[in-house]
Formats: sequence, structure tokens, C-alpha cells
Amino acid sequence: MMCYHRRRMCAIMLAATLAVAPLLAQQPPASPAAFHGLDPKNIDRGVNPASDFYKFADGGWLAANPVPAEYSRWGSFNELLEKNMRDLHSILDEAAANAGGPRTPNVQKIGDFYASAMDSDAAEKEGAKPLFDEFSRIAAIASPSDIPAAVAHLHICLANPAFSFYVNQDAKNSREVIAQIRQGGLGLPDRDYYTKEDDHSRELRSQYLGHVQKLLELAGEDATTAAADAKTVMAIETRLANASMTRVEQRDPNATYHRMTVSDLSDLAPGFGWKSYFSAIGKSSPGPINVEQPGFFKELSAMMNDVPVADWKTYLRWHVVNAAAPWLSSAFVMENFRFRGEVMTGAKQIQPRWKRALRATDRDLGEALGMQYVKRYFPPAAKARALEMVENLRAAFRERLKTRTWMSDDTKSKALDKLASFKVKIGYPEKWRDYSALTIDRGPFIANLLRAREFEFKRELDEIGQPVDRTEWGMTPPTVNAYYSPQLNEIVFPAGILQPPFFDPEADDAVNYGGMGAVIGHEMTHGFDDQGNKFDSEGNLKDWWKPVDRIAFDSRAHLLEQQYSDCVVVDTIHENGKLTLGENIADLGGLTISFAALRKSEEGKPVPPQIDGFTPGQRFFLAWAQIWRANYRDQELRRLVIVDPHAVSPLRVNCPLSDMPEFQQAFGLKSGDPMVRSETLRASIW
Repeated sequence: MMCYHRRRMCAIMLAATLAVAPLLAQQPPASPAAFHGLDPKNIDRGVNPASDFYKFADGGWLAANPVPAEYSRWGSFNELLEKNMRDLHSILDEAAANAGGPRTPNVQKIGDFYASAMDSDAAEKEGAKPLFDEFSRIAAIASPSDIPAAVAHLHICLANPAFSFYVNQDAKNSREVIAQIRQGGLGLPDRDYYTKEDDHSRELRSQYLGHVQKLLELAGEDATTAAADAKTVMAIETRLANASMTRVEQRDPNATYHRMTVSDLSDLAPGFGWKSYFSAIGKSSPGPINVEQPGFFKELSAMMNDVPVADWKTYLRWHVVNAAAPWLSSAFVMENFRFRGEVMTGAKQIQPRWKRALRATDRDLGEALGMQYVKRYFPPAAKARALEMVENLRAAFRERLKTRTWMSDDTKSKALDKLASFKVKIGYPEKWRDYSALTIDRGPFIANLLRAREFEFKRELDEIGQPVDRTEWGMTPPTVNAYYSPQLNEIVFPAGILQPPFFDPEADDAVNYGGMGAVIGHEMTHGFDDQGNKFDSEGNLKDWWKPVDRIAFDSRAHLLEQQYSDCVVVDTIHENGKLTLGENIADLGGLTISFAALRKSEEGKPVPPQIDGFTPGQRFFLAWAQIWRANYRDQELRRLVIVDPHAVSPLRVNCPLSDMPEFQQAFGLKSGDPMVRSETLRASIW
């Protein structure tokens, strides 16, 4: 299923034997009652924190929490997500059960959408029938000139074949909303799955061929035709993949900014009927367009001439089946899970239908559902406390910026202006989305799904040429995550994450600053990471740095890049330090800033007491480590190295802490300890 969110955003979503530091060696067994916000059972006191702090802080939890069958990884985010899903489940069950009673329009919509998604009996009876109208549209394609309108139709309501269309602010004029097109059209998660030649990648491609064949058979093709069509799909997608930029290349916002007119685009890629496409999506005069990867669209243009129409029809038919498979009969659902779950991520068991239906409701009616969620589960006091922490972190960051000796005064002044300009959103939108134009009923779920996707597509299409709506959110209120938007220059914290273990009103300040405070600092730092620092205080892609400062930043960032690239994730596969650089800068910056804010909050107060032998500074770092506790399946680790800009959990704990003198001091570590990085290699940026 495709996501039509339009805003660029950077999210948080996570040996020699040495003597234990004296402060820790004499600690008595922890008392659970004394650990407010930290669970003593999570700690493995048999591990030396000087050697591996992640295993010290989380080893007890890791041993006691293997990955459940329905997951590919299991950690603190998943635990909180499960709690939120239980809360949302009660909301949706009530909304669905009260079909005959009085309901607000939004409650009616989420109730009926959820109920239709839960109707497995109807899905079983229908089989592939819900797709027949789409198949007929594709079958009617007679020439290459018909393909753009067919692609446009699928972009509106179901899938993203060939490429992706979306709407966003112009990167160099943040006050203007324009159309954007970017590479896409793949059935596997990334272009690397098609281009890598290692044994694992070749085996995955073989498995993918079988998966495409099986779903096409379920959609009505005989085995021989389906096998041939799977090879056709693979050939088209491989060619698109070879023309695609890597994820690392796309991290440079200047490399994905190419503003054009429709005429310019037609000159660049004349083989694709762009006027026909834009007319079919309902915007015959879209105005300026950002073409993220011109080389990709040149290749797509050539493919329109090279690839037979019959092959394009096969490819489009596949993308219809692929997008709808999770919501068709059980044969489709289980084959989709077999490949997407078992093969790709290592999950052993499909999630119950209520969880899948809930996620679909959150995705397509997220603010209607979110409104009910915050009424029940997000008290105003939590929002006020979070806002207070944000301002404390902003003040700490401001002081840190003033002391950055590697920055010139001119660049430093502009950085301070940008920090002061940060907008803050906490909990939920001030203006809720209006779903009144969307029709939802208890009929077939696929029909509801198509209408919801079309509603959202057209809602965002209507933003082209309009003033930027700065009240919009890029995540729904129950989401366990947070983000920074460089083009809106804002940090956003949904209600879903403002709960333990990230934020605990009953916990001491050290735990909250090590958890939610570091998350807040993480998002703030994104405004100054290697991507965010290319945008000015108004959200424009503009170089506001002096060249000498840029060189100094890059040299410091390179240390961090190399640190992570040296780390093995699974087997012989290393972390991609280039892909994860922005998140790693944000982790290190967030921790450093939040620790400074904690120390600032302690000024003029009595020295806080130790809790079960841990000082506030130690509890700060334990809190950070414990929010990243997670077990992974090997398949998931391999997938994450390719697609995820975040490092895996052990590295998110050990790498930034080993760079921090504050951590070394808090735990009494000494030079040469594995958790103390050499000063010549230590990264220090913000």
C-alpha cells in the first residue's frame, strides 16, 4: 500500500574483559519500587558497562524478550505500539459496534471503515472480483498513448507504478506548494534488491519471481502465463531500478531538485505523455514541477518506446494485485505475508486481522481516529510538560551553539536564528482534517480503500498553488515516533510517543531527559544535520554556511560516518554510515544537548540523590539505552541495512555514548575502555 504523505521529514524512528567501574561494582541488587521509569530487570549486571553498555543496560530485557512470532523485531517502540493498539482497538470496536446508534460523522467513518476491513467472510467470497474493474481498464489499453492515463488512475486510488507523484513545498521557495515526481515503480523495497549480485540478493529475486507468479495465478492466470508474466515484471522493474538513484545519493536535497514546466518535462522525457497524465489526475495545468531524478525519467521515456504495450499491461496488472493483496481473500493475504513477512523480514506469523484493520484505519482516516484517541488517552498536562521540556532543550542547544569554536560568528548567528525559528507541534493538530467529502460504508473494504486513497490524493492535489498550510501534520496522533520537517522548520511530537518509556511523569528528571529529552534534542539536531543544515530558517534549500564552516562540519561528520561503517550488523554486513549519517548526527547531538539541559535544570538545587546506586547522570544514559532495547531477526537486519536511515539499536546506544566525555565521566570509565572512543577518532559536532 502506498503512502501519499507530502512533507520531507527526518524521524527518530532507533573484547577484552575489564574491571567494572568501582561505582558500579558495589551496587546492591536493585529494588523495583525505587526504579521510577527504569526497570531493574532490564539490566544485566554480569556485563561490564565499560565494554558494552547496550548489553549492560538492556541485557536482562534482551534475554527475556525474544521476538514474537508476528514480528521481525521487538523492542520498546513495539511494546508501546502494542499498548496504543489496545487503546485504539477499544475505540474502533465501540465505533463499529454502534452502527445503529447515534454517532458523529467521524466516528461513523472510522467504525464502518474498520468493520469493512474486519469482514473476512465477504473478502473470502469475493476472491479477486474487487480487482476486475481495474483489470478491465488495463485490458482496454491499446497503444503507448493510453498508458499515462492508466498510470494516473492507479496513482490516484491504489498504487504507484512507473513513478511516484506527490505534492510538497518547493524546496527553494518554502511558501509555494508544487507538484513533485520521483522514481518508483518497484515491487521490492529498494533498487539495491535488483542490482546487488551477492547470493542473498539473487535468492531474494528468485523468491520474488515465484511470489509474483503465485499472486498472478490467484488473480486468474494459468501457471505458464503467470510464470512468463513474472519474468516480464522483473525485467521492467530491473530496468527502472538500474535507472534509480541510490538512497545515499538521494540524501543530498540539491541532487533531487530540478524545477521544470510541463513543457520542460516533455522535452526531457518525450516518450511519456505528460499532458495526458496530468489531465487524468485532474490537474491539466499543474504549474511548476520538481523532477527529483531526471535520469530516471529519461529512462522511463525510452522504455515507453522499447517495452511492448502488452508487457506494460502485465506490469500494471501486477501492481494492482500487489497493492490489493493484503485485503483480498485468504489465499492472497497469506501469499502476501509469506513473501513480505516471512521471506523479507523473518516474521513467523501474520498479525491478527484486527491489528491489520486498525493500521489501515490509522493510515487512511488517521485524524478522525486520532481525535478520539487524544480525547481518551492524552491529558493536557502531558502536552504542557512536553512543551516545557522542548523549551529547556532549545535553551540548552542555544548555549551549545554559542560555544562551537569551529563555526564562524556569521554562520553561528544564522544557526541561532534558525533554532529560534523552530515551530513546535505537540500531541495533535490544532485544526483537524475534514473528512466530510469522503464516503465510507459497510460495503466491500476495497471500495472504501479506493475512495479513501482518492480522497487523500485529491485533497493534496488541491494544495498546488495554494498558501502552505502550516497546521498540517505528517504523522497521526497515536504514532509512536517524532519528526523534524526542514521545509516547515518544525519539530513534531505525536501524543503516541509521549508515554513511558520515553516520557514518564512519575520518573525523575534524569530518566525523562535521557528518554524524551534526548528524542526532542534528536529532532532539533536534524535541523543542523548534513541534510537539515542545507535549509535556512524559513525552510528554503539555501546555503547559509561560510565555506570554511562547511568544511569543518563535513570533517567532523566524516568521523561519525566512518565510526558506524566500521560496525558489523549481521554476518559480515556492515552498517551504512553514509545512509545513516543524518540520524547518527541527530542521536549524538540530541544526547549532548539533553544532558546539558539536565545539568542546567539541576543548577541552584540540592544534589539529587542516587537511586539504587545510580547517579542522575548514570540514569540519564541508562534511560537512553533502555528506549532502544530491541531484538531482531537476521532477515530484518539485512533489510534494514539497505532501506533504513537509522542505525540498529546496539549502535544507537554504544556509538554516540562512546563519543561523549559526559558518559565516560558518569560511569568512571578510562581511556582504552571499549566504550571510550579515542580522542583522535571521537566525533563532536553539536
